Amino acid sequence: MKSIVTRMILALAVMAFITTARTSAQDDGPDRRPVKETFNSTLLIDQQTNMGPRKGGLEFIIHHRLGTMEKGFTDLAGIYGASNIRLGFNYGITERLSVGIGTERINKFSDLYAKYLILQQKRTGMPLSLSYLLQVAVDGGNQEDFGQNYQFTNRITYFNQIIIGRKFSQRFSFQVAPSYSHFNAVDSTHWNDYLGVSAGGRFKFYKEMAIIATYDQGWAVMPNLSAASREARKEVLVAPKPSLGLGLEIASPTHCFMVFVSNAYDIVPQLNMGYNRFSILNEELAKQLHVGFNLTVRF
Repeated sequence: MKSIVTRMILALAVMAFITTARTSAQDDGPDRRPVKETFNSTLLIDQQTNMGPRKGGLEFIIHHRLGTMEKGFTDLAGIYGASNIRLGFNYGITERLSVGIGTERINKFSDLYAKYLILQQKRTGMPLSLSYLLQVAVDGGNQEDFGQNYQFTNRITYFNQIIIGRKFSQRFSFQVAPSYSHFNAVDSTHWNDYLGVSAGGRFKFYKEMAIIATYDQGWAVMPNLSAASREARKEVLVAPKPSLGLGLEIASPTHCFMVFVSNAYDIVPQLNMGYNRFSILNEELAKQLHVGFNLTVRF
């Protein structure tokens, strides 16, 4: 009887040791949990981030760009000038897939987008997040603006982007995003296709307040034309100017507010990549800069 009890005690002791060892191994093993909140918002000034609304979550977003600051206090740094605005909604279908819809005032562009989180940064292992963004926009301008042989498809433009982001610490996050834009119809001063690259970062300096900065640059993709035709087109081509933005972000669980200064006036991304005409290198810098703000409300 004693022998049986002894064996049972030994068996229980061995099982307890194995369980403890497994638990310790799990505790000491790599932490595969995902890194959350690379950024506080789906937006970083004019750029999309790898973030999206949670599953079933709805966001309402206001983008506002004031006129240029050239008149100084006369029009309160652009408040009285011609402003641009976009209103939009974002919805989280799953934790990885989100969609959005919006419309912009000045260019009369209405857009639809879908964003999918392909890879998510982990505490150990996967060092970054990778998302794909597809946006389709329709130009609501007058039919006469599209010249002869008008078709509805002339109004459509596309924007494709790969967003690579990383949260380096609780304070600092950074992303870089190559892109491709296509316009079904353009005038003689622009190409149909543009390649671009965007970079942006956020540095949290106090609680939920952060300094934010972005940079965007687009390049025209020349079509397969003869050398003479290409040179003729290049003479009238209006090359897009790079855009730079710098601002302040204030976030809460239900809101995210950004106020910033930028030389980009258009809000739809393919327009900034292909049509930005304001230059930060211009000697009259005040004529190139706009004060803007974004407000995101989460439901």
